[in-house]
Amino acid sequence: MKLSKLLSTPEAIVGAFLLLATLWGTSFVAIEAGLHYFPPLLFAGVRYVVAGAVVLGYAAVAADRWVPRGRDEWLGVAVAGTFVIAAYHGFLYLGEMRVSGAVAAVVVSLAPVLTAVFAAALLPNERLGPVEIGGFALGIVGVVVIADPAASGLGSAAVAGVALAFAGAAAFSLGAVLLRPLRTDLPVAALQGWAMVIGAGQLLVAAVAIGESPAAIVWNQTSVASLAYLTLLSGVVAFLLYFALLDVVGPSQLHLVGYAEPVVAAVGSWVLLGHLVDAEALIGFVAILAGFLVLERHEIADYVGFDELSE
Repeated sequence: MKLSKLLSTPEAIVGAFLLLATLWGTSFVAIEAGLHYFPPLLFAGVRYVVAGAVVLGYAAVAADRWVPRGRDEWLGVAVAGTFVIAAYHGFLYLGEMRVSGAVAAVVVSLAPVLTAVFAAALLPNERLGPVEIGGFALGIVGVVVIADPAASGLGSAAVAGVALAFAGAAAFSLGAVLLRPLRTDLPVAALQGWAMVIGAGQLLVAAVAIGESPAAIVWNQTSVASLAYLTLLSGVVAFLLYFALLDVVGPSQLHLVGYAEPVVAAVGSWVLLGHLVDAEALIGFVAILAGFLVLERHEIADYVGFDELSE
């Protein structure tokens, strides 16, 4: 039975949405904790080797087919693996070496705004009018507020961390847009599983290229818990939940989960690591959220109650 069939009531949909936001929001905190014990690219690569194998196994059992066919499908998994997995997580993990997971989550919440901009630049029948450009500008202002060392007290290393997280969000968004013309009837679970495996391989190659070594890993309760959480819960479980919600609510509504993640990350960072999000990060998040609401105003206006979610 497809997981999406379990989301047959508004309560189930809301519960799944909140669980997904919790799993992905706390993943920023788990990354931050694990980076004390793992080299960053090796950390991300190992995570997605395991997660990709499990998701591919799920696709082989649950999907109509799980092996890509033809040029477009293989190109699609390559694009997703390169941009959505390898580049996004590589930049994110490197960024979280310099800023907290909560700050990184706020910056990454710009991804839906960047997706709209890349779509307007690269896809036919997509365009940005003056209002949409204003929404994009609001999102960029939010990132600038977070990264401004004079206003926020961040040092140069932290500013570099914000820049790396921004690069990760841009890579994710570009990959999502490049993937649109390549989408076929290949099940999403199969696409994501192959992307994870391909992206993991690229991350591990990059880790070797910059001199990361497995000998640098420190194995203890925290490192094992962090890797297990990221691989099994925010990796496998969260992505399967994402596939189910995607079937039910569609991509526009599911984008909203990205704006719950920074809230979860901020609370988790405070509870588990004792880190507080400063006022500048909160202001930046509000600006990014406002930019998203401007860009997605028509979809949000059409989103009335939960009756439409189950169509």
